[in-house]
Amino acid sequence: MSHLQIKILAGKDSLGRAAADQAATSIRRAIRQQGVARIVAATGASQFEFLEALTAASGIDWSCVEVFHLDEYIGLPITHPASFRKYLFERLISKTGITRYHFLDGDGDPRRSVAEVGRELQREPVDLAFVGIGENAHLAFNDPPADFEIDDSYLVVPLDHTCRQQQVNEGWFGSVADVPTQAISMSVRQILRSREIIVVVPDERKAQAVKQSLEGEITPMVPASILRRHPNATIYLDKDSAALLTSAVPAAT
Repeated sequence: MSHLQIKILAGKDSLGRAAADQAATSIRRAIRQQGVARIVAATGASQFEFLEALTAASGIDWSCVEVFHLDEYIGLPITHPASFRKYLFERLISKTGITRYHFLDGDGDPRRSVAEVGRELQREPVDLAFVGIGENAHLAFNDPPADFEIDDSYLVVPLDHTCRQQQVNEGWFGSVADVPTQAISMSVRQILRSREIIVVVPDERKAQAVKQSLEGEITPMVPASILRRHPNATIYLDKDSAALLTSAVPAAT
């Protein structure tokens, strides 16, 4: 039986606000209970409205928030428009004044970065992870077939053609040839260790991946399907990304 809660909103803006409300509540609670909130932040076009709403939320002491990086391209400098470090600096760090963050350095020594950030990540549990779902149902940069068993916190992974084409379609690169062929990705098992997961998935182009992830078999060929085994995960969809679901789902609000 799936534990994944499904919430369907009318559009991207209302989806972003609803997901941000839940995230802000969880961050405030973690700070109140233990003095710090450890979060994992996702990037990409799917997170625009969510991060805009979250960084505008009131009552969060961002000096008590520690941020970990979900994934990053290998061989891409931080100055590149598609750099996830650049993205997080501009859309999260600079807007909130967060000072405790651990970024993956994909254009330096990736394996050293994996080891160093992985050690920091393992010091204490992660309170809250933000993730999306790729057009090929990837989770972070774990393309199908994803490794559901490896215990490492971060992996160096190949990027398949569908994943790389998605990055072009979203406007981050001019052509598939420009997209790196490898990335650092948080492992599936590490993502699932988070106490809470908020999944933000707008857009019609994600509808098939959403259907496979929520209604198909739980399988490494559909990496995001594993989220149904997490005890405290919520997926936020809009009407477009939920369009192909056939099971009983909540009405859009």
